[in-house]
Amino acid sequence: MKIQRTLLLAFIFALIVAIFAVVNVDAVEVNYVFGTAEWPLILVILGSVLMGGLIVGAVGIVRVFNLQRVVKQKEKEIMNLNAKIEELEKDRPVSLEEPIKEESAET
Repeated sequence: MKIQRTLLLAFIFALIVAIFAVVNVDAVEVNYVFGTAEWPLILVILGSVLMGGLIVGAVGIVRVFNLQRVVKQKEKEIMNLNAKIEELEKDRPVSLEEPIKEESAET
């Protein structure tokens, strides 16, 4: 359900941007570091949205890779701790058949 809601919101956002871009078709001057050029505003808007989406996507991918690396480290740590627990249990076996010695409360 969450994925469907996200896709619906993305579609609505894309539709709003497309309508906004189509309405603004006038030529504008774009200043670069090395010069200027005249572009239709629709291309400037769509290019800006595309670049923003690519940047957000790249940051998201980097974050996912970092989280996967942390998960792998934690899984290795858990495996090492479980191995230590098993090793300690082998060294000191606990027998449930032996009665627990209780001190008598006779006075």
